[in-house]
Amino acid sequence: MKKIAILGSTGSIGTSALDVVRNFPELYEVSFLTANSRTDDLEKQIKEFKPGAVVIKDKLAAEVFKSNTDFKGIILAGEEGLIEATKNFDYDILLSSLVGFAGLEPTIEAIKRGKRIALANKETLVAAGEIVVDLADKYNSEIIPVDSEHSAIFQCLVGEKTEDISKIILTASGGPFLNTAYENLKNVTVKEALNHPNWSMGAKITIDSASMMNKGLEVIEAHWLFRMGKDKIDVVVHPQSIVHSMIEFIDGSIKAQLSLPDMKLPIQYALSYPERLNKSYTDTNFSSIKNLTFFEPDFKKFECLKLAFDVMEQGGAAPCILNAANEIAVEKFLEGKINFLQIPDVIKSALYRIENYSDPELESIIECDRLTRELLKKEMN
Repeated sequence: MKKIAILGSTGSIGTSALDVVRNFPELYEVSFLTANSRTDDLEKQIKEFKPGAVVIKDKLAAEVFKSNTDFKGIILAGEEGLIEATKNFDYDILLSSLVGFAGLEPTIEAIKRGKRIALANKETLVAAGEIVVDLADKYNSEIIPVDSEHSAIFQCLVGEKTEDISKIILTASGGPFLNTAYENLKNVTVKEALNHPNWSMGAKITIDSASMMNKGLEVIEAHWLFRMGKDKIDVVVHPQSIVHSMIEFIDGSIKAQLSLPDMKLPIQYALSYPERLNKSYTDTNFSSIKNLTFFEPDFKKFECLKLAFDVMEQGGAAPCILNAANEIAVEKFLEGKINFLQIPDVIKSALYRIENYSDPELESIIECDRLTRELLKKEMN
């Protein structure tokens, strides 16, 4: 019986993970759950999965929850509560599915305890990739990717030698604006940007998919997960989202992982690896799939993807600055304060003005994140 801790249990990844736990009660139990402020959903999860503790990031929501709940377990609040839980509570696997930079420090605490990390928080590796992978090596902590693209690469690598890889090919759906002309993107609405054609996700990651920043973050994540340089990572647009990613080997062979879009599949694999569990969430009927198409991304139209490749080459704290600036830009777009095409402009502005530490420690990464957010929030409020 493995004990699972879920950071972000009320989000789309967290609820999918609980579906997996629900299907295998003989294999998994829930140690603790965390939420930001959706305490009604958290209360339902508590009643079904009976965790020993919960963490509510929003401190006001935590106080209201404490006064109304019948839950008798431990209740912690704030970012410090997330760190305390991952640092001290009993669990075997940490599913890290918080949105954004908030997932970094709790994940590091779990790594220092040698836990398996089922990583759905790509920003952890984007902001502090070298620090995170070095700590994982030091403490013998497994990082198993949950993003469908990185899970695909991870699965294709089983039984293969790293030196035999010629190229990693990440697939991208192209999001809701794949067929929208560049000049029309300035006027797209928030509602249109949130209308992803293939995946059901939270607001932030859906906007990232629309701008293709999500794919840019995945490029940086792949760089650290698989120790691949910029010249060995490609992105192809694949609107059907059936091929989740591919590896090209030095002999010209290509391996791919395919399935209909369903995040429960990579979550289940991250929890059970190296075993596969006998539960299928998709029925991929190839006779009903009429086309599988692939083409190069438009870097002018999706400038955020180009920026991600650029900062990966720069290294240091540049990816952290990019990530923080993107989080603020997406927040301001959702609030209607900037238009869609201004998202990369906000990011470039921060990259020009925030100092890039060439060999940052964790404290420098946290400081770069803080400075970037403070600068942009002051200018854009």
